[in-house]
Amino acid sequence: MDKLKYSITLQEVIPGVIAVQAGPEDKEAVNGLMLQTAAWLQSKGSKQWHELLAGEDRHRVPDAIDRGEVFIFKHDDTIAGMVILQQHASAWDRSLWGEEGHETAVYLHRLCINRDFGGKRLGDAILRWAEQGIRFPGKDRIRLDCISSVPDLNRLYGGAGFTYKGQAPSGFNLYEKMQSPLH
Repeated sequence: MDKLKYSITLQEVIPGVIAVQAGPEDKEAVNGLMLQTAAWLQSKGSKQWHELLAGEDRHRVPDAIDRGEVFIFKHDDTIAGMVILQQHASAWDRSLWGEEGHETAVYLHRLCINRDFGGKRLGDAILRWAEQGIRFPGKDRIRLDCISSVPDLNRLYGGAGFTYKGQAPSGFNLYEKMQSPLH
């Protein structure tokens, strides 16, 4: 399968944390980070990502790593965060967004932060990097979805300049942001 085509225009997202494409050697650490995030969310009373704790991975992250869609944010040898950036809409994305507008969109999924890096605004920095620090040929916007019942998450995306595009019948809020032009 072809690897994702992209160019990184900004590697350091916050001082000491750099963006790199995840490789097969990162699968275990990425899975551990997602499980840590799911457990943390559960400890906060959220059911978000609960399926990960039951061993279900709807985004099939190991396959996404093989396709080159997973980017990790490293501080020395530690994964500080991760995100999936898909150039093609998945069945999930199509169920939320409908059948239009996918050709020029990148879909952002599974943004998560290592709790050791919590409070450093790394989530904001990763969103900014997805907008300004990486380019995909023929793509000019980033789309994401999040559960509508988590105000902090919705504030994060709105505060990062993502435009609220409505709510899907499934209860997920849809956000979109045009990528900044290259200078």
